[in-house]
Amino acid sequence: MDKIKFGTDGWRAIIAKDFTVANVERVAYSTAEWLMAKKKNPTIIVGHDCRFGGKLFAETVAKVLASKGVKVYLAKDFVSTPMISLGTVNLKTDLGIIITASHNPPEYNGYKLKGPYGGPLIPSMVEEIEGMIPDASPLDSSLLSMDDLIKENKIEYIDLETMYCEHVEANFDLDLIKNSRLEFAYDAMYGAGQNVMRRLFPDITFLHSDYNPSFMGQAPEPIDKNLTEFKELIKLSKNIDCGLVTDGDADRIGLYDGKGYFVDSHHIILLLIKYLYENKGMRGKVVVAFSVTPKVEKLCKHYGLEIETVKVGFKYICEIMINEDVLLGGEESGGIAIKGHIPERDGIWIGLILWEYMAKSGKSINDLIQEVYDIIGPFSFERSDLHISEELKQEIITNCKEGKYESIGNNKIIRTDDTDGWKYFFENGDWLMIRASGTEPVLRTYAESATKEKALAILKAFENTLHL
Repeated sequence: MDKIKFGTDGWRAIIAKDFTVANVERVAYSTAEWLMAKKKNPTIIVGHDCRFGGKLFAETVAKVLASKGVKVYLAKDFVSTPMISLGTVNLKTDLGIIITASHNPPEYNGYKLKGPYGGPLIPSMVEEIEGMIPDASPLDSSLLSMDDLIKENKIEYIDLETMYCEHVEANFDLDLIKNSRLEFAYDAMYGAGQNVMRRLFPDITFLHSDYNPSFMGQAPEPIDKNLTEFKELIKLSKNIDCGLVTDGDADRIGLYDGKGYFVDSHHIILLLIKYLYENKGMRGKVVVAFSVTPKVEKLCKHYGLEIETVKVGFKYICEIMINEDVLLGGEESGGIAIKGHIPERDGIWIGLILWEYMAKSGKSINDLIQEVYDIIGPFSFERSDLHISEELKQEIITNCKEGKYESIGNNKIIRTDDTDGWKYFFENGDWLMIRASGTEPVLRTYAESATKEKALAILKAFENTLHL
């Protein structure tokens, strides 16, 4: 058997190639062995999102764990990652597992581990579990009976959807949002947020909010290029004030203003800091991933808030959130967590915070962004994922390591930060970042400048140096 490796956020692989029942059994077995060694009478919560085979793989995990002596709470129907994380806290389980490949293309599935605090399991513990994965599982899940394990109370079904909805209702003034006369829209990208949003906001406009494990062939990642239909829906409606999008497992957010323009995560993070600090009187440290705009640092300085930058991967943010007083933790990719909820990315929760901000202030997203610009100045961020050969990718990484890039187009590099990938800063404050994906065969490039055109020009200049 091939070695199974956990990446930036869990183990992900192509269904029927490497993501098989046999390999899932191996990972579940090591999880059980690890947990049994750590805890007496351990408990765990297991669920799956809308991907192909989710129910089969979740039941496989549940059967292996239960047969090893772990009490399993198994989610009814598909659930989001935040619902599993919330469940670990509310049920006081020792671990949470969700079968999901998050935003990856439809042919992928995956296995994410959650800690008892309601966020990604800390990296050192994930490494321990990974190191215990056997070459073959000693247990054959097909010989284990779900019915028998349920009768023996080793597996128990639980309604996480209702639990999550009640948690939202207890923490938000939903009537305020619904009665604000603002019109909202939601694109589930065929993902796990669809049922919750229909329960909470039955009267808003919905798109791609039905069960479709193929995601119509589209990777359920909430970035502008993947959301053409939603963008057009908002533009054509002419009365939608804000559009919310969540990814396949509903932990990442995408956002559109009333004109159908994409609002990236950098702007969302800045809006949240301003709202939490000024309107809700909340304080705490801000933790951001390496790919997030330096404008966050400028806003934190304005408010006197401490800021820390970590490697890409929400697990690094979570580790700080569970040990320190953190106001907000955020990533460029749309994964954001805030104080007062779980230390977990939650696209729906963050979306509702922004809708609440609009409802309370009576202002549009663009008006609120302008208030942020009044403090830190305007900027634009763009990203391009380069699907290139592994040979070229490794050549670029080697060039970065050896400091071979002195300028990008007409932009002279004055400073380099290699915390996670390479961030090249130019004389005018613009920057370009290069980083190999931890979960896909992709080289990611990011750029920031005063305008969209200038940011895109930086990305194009880098591609020109590669002769793409």
